[in-house]
Amino acid sequence: MATSTAGATGWYRGKVKAVPSGDSLVIMAMTSSKPGPPPEKTITLSSLIAPRLARRGGVDEPFAWDSREYLRKLCIGQEVTFKVDYAVPSIGREFGSVFLGDKNVALLVVSEGWAKVREQGQQKGEASPFLAELLRLEEQAKQQGLGKWSKAPGASEAAIRNLPPSAIGDSGNFDAMGLLAANKGRPMQCIVEQVRDGSTIRVYLLPDFQFVQVFVAGIQAPSMGRRAAIETVSETETTSNGTNGDGAETRAALTSAQRLAASAAPPEVAPDPFGMEAKHFTELRTLNRDVRIVLEGVDKFNNLIGSVYYPDGESAKDLALELVENGLAKFVEWSANMMEEDAKRRLKTAELQAKKSRLRFWTNYVPPATNSKAIHDQNFTGKVVEVVSGDCVIVADDSVPFGSPLAERRVNLSSIRCPKMGNPRRDEKPAPYAREAKEFLRTRLIGRQVNVRMEYSRKMIDGPTAAPIPGDARVMDFGSIFLLSPTKGDGDEASTAPSTAGGQQPGINVAELVISRGFGTVIRHRDFEERSNFYDALLAAESRAIAGKKGIHSARDSPAMHITDLTTSSSKKAKDFLPFLHRSRRISAVVEYVLSGHRFKLLIPKETCSIAFSFSGVRCPGRDEPYSEEAIALMRRKIMQRDVEIEVETVDRTGTFLGSLWESRTNMAVTLLEAGLARFQTSFGTDRIPDAHLLEQAEQSARRQKLKIWENYVEGEEVNKGPVVESKQKEVLKVVVTEVLDGGRFYVQIVEDQKMASIQKQLASLNLQEAPVIGAFNPKRGDIVLSQFSADNSWNRAMNVPIFCYVDVTLSSLSRMIASLFIFAVKNHSFFSYLYMFIVIKLKFPVWLVKIVNAPRGGVESPRDKFEVFYIDYGNQEEVPYSHLRPLDQSVSAAPGLAQLCSLAYIKVPSLEDDCGPEAAQYFSENTLNSSKEFRAKVEERDATGGKVKGQGTGSVVVVTLVAVDSEISLNAALVQEGLARIEKVRKWDSMERKVALENLEKFQDEARADRRGLWVHGDIESDEEDVLPVKKTGGRR
Repeated sequence: MATSTAGATGWYRGKVKAVPSGDSLVIMAMTSSKPGPPPEKTITLSSLIAPRLARRGGVDEPFAWDSREYLRKLCIGQEVTFKVDYAVPSIGREFGSVFLGDKNVALLVVSEGWAKVREQGQQKGEASPFLAELLRLEEQAKQQGLGKWSKAPGASEAAIRNLPPSAIGDSGNFDAMGLLAANKGRPMQCIVEQVRDGSTIRVYLLPDFQFVQVFVAGIQAPSMGRRAAIETVSETETTSNGTNGDGAETRAALTSAQRLAASAAPPEVAPDPFGMEAKHFTELRTLNRDVRIVLEGVDKFNNLIGSVYYPDGESAKDLALELVENGLAKFVEWSANMMEEDAKRRLKTAELQAKKSRLRFWTNYVPPATNSKAIHDQNFTGKVVEVVSGDCVIVADDSVPFGSPLAERRVNLSSIRCPKMGNPRRDEKPAPYAREAKEFLRTRLIGRQVNVRMEYSRKMIDGPTAAPIPGDARVMDFGSIFLLSPTKGDGDEASTAPSTAGGQQPGINVAELVISRGFGTVIRHRDFEERSNFYDALLAAESRAIAGKKGIHSARDSPAMHITDLTTSSSKKAKDFLPFLHRSRRISAVVEYVLSGHRFKLLIPKETCSIAFSFSGVRCPGRDEPYSEEAIALMRRKIMQRDVEIEVETVDRTGTFLGSLWESRTNMAVTLLEAGLARFQTSFGTDRIPDAHLLEQAEQSARRQKLKIWENYVEGEEVNKGPVVESKQKEVLKVVVTEVLDGGRFYVQIVEDQKMASIQKQLASLNLQEAPVIGAFNPKRGDIVLSQFSADNSWNRAMNVPIFCYVDVTLSSLSRMIASLFIFAVKNHSFFSYLYMFIVIKLKFPVWLVKIVNAPRGGVESPRDKFEVFYIDYGNQEEVPYSHLRPLDQSVSAAPGLAQLCSLAYIKVPSLEDDCGPEAAQYFSENTLNSSKEFRAKVEERDATGGKVKGQGTGSVVVVTLVAVDSEISLNAALVQEGLARIEKVRKWDSMERKVALENLEKFQDEARADRRGLWVHGDIESDEEDVLPVKKTGGRR
């Protein structure tokens, strides 16, 4: 029954499901308490007789179609209120009044002239309650000539449809192939007259009224079973002949032929599970509605196969897709092959989702066993280290510590397959477009940050056996990789996939990029197999590549590429190839493999060859030695499959080329040495190694920090660097800058000098509380005495105080100085530094050795007389009163000063009186005095003439290259780079080492000149004169 709104009055509410004729409606309930489709009732409008439509072999009555169309368009799908006025049991019909809102539907039909009014039925009371109004409106319509009462000549004949044979039951001569050929791919307007089951409908094709049966393409709904044939015929005859109560016939008795046919007919078959629901689903959306059908094909039985689209508001929906999504139909491959790829893919995806959700038809679905398994919650971010092939990459997980075996994860791109790279060991050559696919990914992914979404794993069985055997199976992990920042042009070829975890976009799908370029194909998974979460986008990209005839979808052969592999050739062939690599100073290459921490296989595109390459003078631990794997991991992370530059020096006896390698202007040998994962060997000399000094500094830095292979290194222990060569190794001092004279001259103190501890022990025994007696203590110029530093009124040494007003540096207090000394001592693990701290704290009034530079003439007259003193252990100078001086024992004063005067090698720094001189001094001070850093001073030469500058101490000037322990470049180079110094000229008699050093500094000077920094602000400096006296060589001929 339909839903009751007022059961006591007999009025009900329902929804019009179908309009069989101009005077009858099929109304279904709004809701139902029972499972399955809701109940429905056929209501014939009381006291009305509409023209009858044609039956099998007949014709329409005039205006029959127009009458039905008026009522159909008025009521189909609408909510109505109705009441049964009377029933005629003999014909099984119920007659009633139907209201659409507040309008009586029967009155509307009669007023438009689409039905006539029957005044009285066979029995008393078989009439509409609104009979008088109906008669009045009928008379009015007749007078106006509306509808079937039209007075136009020939109107009745024109209102009869000219029906083709198929519309009146004769479909024997129907040409399905001809209809398909004329209309394939073109939407056809139709009206659905009957729904046989959820996926089969019978329609009128407008405007010719061809009555055809159409199977919905790509799907099959559950069957509606089979009813007894005779009963069906008998019932059909009975109901079709009833005409609104006129001439009601009883059911005729079965004839002999009918009884014989009934005995031979198959028994009744019940509908399949969810068959009724599928049919009701289709009826609710298409029955007696205007739909569009796109014919896709014809089967061998001359049945039409097509896609059906029904209206839903302003849009149209695909009936097949809706049925599959709701679990009321299954995907059928044979008819889906007639459809476009996109539509076919959508149906397949919808069915898979319905299976996973166990919807209706798939409630008891059990997927067959599979070798794939879904991966959940294994998304990560990392950097691409290696591209194995067009569909496989290795990503270093950012969340895993560097050097861990689990840091690198192999990710196979989900649901795609690219050409195989082959196996050189088995003489398998790369398949067509395999190199292009790999290179496409390499240029876009190597070293780039990516998001990885792991989706499924698959157990790969080696061999014909179906059952997995331990040892014969390997598990491969599949996922989708997304570029966070796409390169130019990639965004146009791949869609930005939405994130399933939130609203944020993960980036450009790499697999979609590969497929859209035609470098791979999409795997056609079985229903139960796991697949990419972006499978539809991959199929769409493949369709675009096929349409554009790209890559493997084109008729062209892949470009031929012949690579000479010198790694498998003889060493003689490698030596013969050396001159070709010497033609250019630096050669572009690609790192194909990292064989060890210092040995690689390189591809040189310009020469179309692959070579084995090794760093000159740098060796990593061998296989199975400690830190060998970590060295390989570092190089894989830094240069694997990167574009690099090499400079080849020579080739060894095994055919391995030796030289230097740079990635983004960084010498990778320096990176290895700084990490403590290699040793710098000088057994064959360092003259031909371009960055030999940087390699030495990098190794010294790692050795000092006791990194990796240097973890057990003891300071002062000899390090084996191979046999002694002719060139003498230069001395390297560990120093702290104590005073700055200008941008190029400064004082240093050697760290951990044992003389400091000895002097402090002697000073600890002195009593310095009493002031000196005037006359008894008369210091003169050149004397060594004790002095109290005046900056903070404590007996303190000015460690970080320049005496020039050009440098803005404040003095530290005693407490801060003690703290910094303690930190320095702990950092350097120095016993003497701990002893030094103990002495400083115990003395309370620490005193320091000074040399009298200037004294008052005529002797001391007052405790306030000024003396100019020079702190011989630190290099700074100041004026102090007589009361701050103390005499010193001759044994202590005889010890030489610890401050060493130095100057920067290979560069010319302007003096304080010249342009940029104060700026150079300030820059140097800020990077030495104010930084509390420790430095390495490489002694380039010693000058014995410059030690008595302004009377400040004795000894030679040490010309050094000064490098901070945590810096990549020296302070010499930094001053040149900032435009605060310029390099010295190269002379023809200079040593090779000096020429190399000046050449390395020249690139920093070119940078400063190009940016107009410092001295170069007004362009090039046109001065060739030396700013200082020429250096006099010690020990040379007169």
